[in-house]
Amino acid sequence: MNRRHFLAAGTAVTAAGLAGCLGGDDGQGSSADGYGPDSEETPDERSIDTDSYETASYNGTEVPLAPLEDVEYWYLRQEARIVDTRLENSYEDLRITGAALSTAPNGLDNDPTADWPQEDRIVTYCVCPHTMAVQRAATLIDAGFEDVYALDDGLEPWVVNGYPIEGDEVDGQAAAQLPAYHVEGQSDPAYAGEYISVRTASGDKEEMSVVDPDGSYELTLHFANLVDDSVLEVDAPDYTRELTLEEATSDVITA
Repeated sequence: MNRRHFLAAGTAVTAAGLAGCLGGDDGQGSSADGYGPDSEETPDERSIDTDSYETASYNGTEVPLAPLEDVEYWYLRQEARIVDTRLENSYEDLRITGAALSTAPNGLDNDPTADWPQEDRIVTYCVCPHTMAVQRAATLIDAGFEDVYALDDGLEPWVVNGYPIEGDEVDGQAAAQLPAYHVEGQSDPAYAGEYISVRTASGDKEEMSVVDPDGSYELTLHFANLVDDSVLEVDAPDYTRELTLEEATSDVITA
């Protein structure tokens, strides 16, 4: 079975089962302050050992990777600002309810975080599962923010667990059909640790991953409104390819 169709079908079943939990676009957009809505059931206070978190690095800055259950706890208690680090079109399609948009790696020209107190807790996220989230978290740390984490698991498990989401594609059947396209590729092992990106030809949506020690890479694209002939640009450290969606998801991408 084609990897693209298998993953899309699996996501459709999961999202359809959660349709009753999905919220519509409330118009917050990039003006959101990063906090979730008031919760009907606020979790009891508990201690979290953030020093035990694994970390990931970007440009020499270490970023703690927060697990899903801890981020949900902070979110429900409104103890963390949530930051979506993807491009604006992906943010508008589907996002964590209340999340602010601050695109990786350096944010926006009129970035919402510019007005936030530097002692506020911030959790960044993407869907790759945390490549772009780590980039933006690192630049926030470098800018002086004192309590910053990246969501280790990414956006997809948040959706699968039925946690609050909103956006233009979150509306009944539209939400149920959000796709997931799996891409695999091979680069030169000499580029291990460097970034690989896949974006739409218009440049309005992008996902990123990292080249593994053996030169392989993989990532899952959650781009809405694609068809087989949609053109994608694959930017690896040692090559750039322009492929249709069907080509990109049907075989291992090489130079």
